Amino acid sequence: MLKVRDLAVEIQKTPILRQVSLEVPEGSVAGLIGRNGAGKTTFLRTLMGFLKPSSGSAEILGRDMRTLTAFNRAGLQIGYMPEDRRLIPELTVEENVLVPAWATKKENIGAHLAWIYELMPEVAAFSARRALQLSGGQQKLVALARALMTGEKLLLLDEPFEGVAPALSHRLVEVLHTLKTEGVSILLSESDYTHSAGLVDKVFVIERGSVSERAVKPKSNQ
Repeated sequence: MLKVRDLAVEIQKTPILRQVSLEVPEGSVAGLIGRNGAGKTTFLRTLMGFLKPSSGSAEILGRDMRTLTAFNRAGLQIGYMPEDRRLIPELTVEENVLVPAWATKKENIGAHLAWIYELMPEVAAFSARRALQLSGGQQKLVALARALMTGEKLLLLDEPFEGVAPALSHRLVEVLHTLKTEGVSILLSESDYTHSAGLVDKVFVIERGSVSERAVKPKSNQ
């Protein structure tokens, strides 16, 4: 699903990512774990085409990302949820969710929106409200719903649990688990994997722009 080889990224000539290599198999969930400033957001933004790597390669669904613009990547059934949500405040929740579908001229929009609402009924419940009227946790749910409008195969989620109340974090985990059972591949970033323990199949630790794979710790029953 996602294959990255020796990816390096510089910002203003400063190395941010250093020969990053990782794989996320189809239908699996992987965690990219690291402290603030370690390079998590840079990595996800590079995969989405917002930053250009200085070397290395990335393949998503067998396609070489170096040949595709950021806009064209959205048409490959990839969904991206940025850390800061990036909702349009004056638009309604439903309009925010539909923006990627409008941009990519997606077919069967109504049926896909109905699937998202079935998966996340709380989003359907406040679909007519403006985004600026929502709490931070509710905005996270909407940002995930928006990512799902195009992310039918792969989701890239940047700090999905940050700043979210425990109850909503638990709800997000439930939604992600359901998506995993339906075959969606997910790469999510966190400062640790307290929230996603028991969900992730792989853990990649990023430190100073370098990534290493670690064994997944079993979830505690306590």
